[in-house]
Amino acid sequence: MSEAAHLWPVRVYYEDTDAAGLVYYANYLKFLERGRTEFLRWLGFSQSELAAREGVRFVVSHMQVRFLAPARLDDALVVATELTDIGRASCRFGQAVLREDDETELVRAQVRVACVDAAGKPVRWPEALAKAMRAHLWGKKA
Repeated sequence: MSEAAHLWPVRVYYEDTDAAGLVYYANYLKFLERGRTEFLRWLGFSQSELAAREGVRFVVSHMQVRFLAPARLDDALVVATELTDIGRASCRFGQAVLREDDETELVRAQVRVACVDAAGKPVRWPEALAKAMRAHLWGKKA
C-alpha cells in the first residue's frame, strides 16, 4: 500500500471468530467493506446521502482475495484501502488487512466496485464524487 492509502482500525471481537478462535474468513469481507465505506467518508461522502440525493448505490462486481495469515480474538487490525483505478461507472480498490502491532499482512484484496441506480443498472459516478476520487487517485487532496 502506498502513503495514499486510507487506514481504518478494527478490533477482532468474539463474534468475528470461528470455533478455532480465528477470524472466520467471511468476516474479513466485512472488514474490507467497512474500509471502503470509511474511505468514501474520508473523501467527504456518505453512502446513505449519495443514495438519497443522487440515487446511486455501490455493488461489488469482482473480488480477488488472498488469505495470508490468521487474526485472533482481541487483535488490533488496520484495514488499508487504496483507490487504484476509476472508470465511468466503476473503480478498483487495493485493500489489505494488517495486524496493527507488527504490520503483518493478513489479507490482500483487489475489489472492483460498480456504481448503479436503484434498479441495479450501471450509471456514471456522481460528478462531485468522481472529481474527489480522481483528485485522490492523481495525488491531490480532494
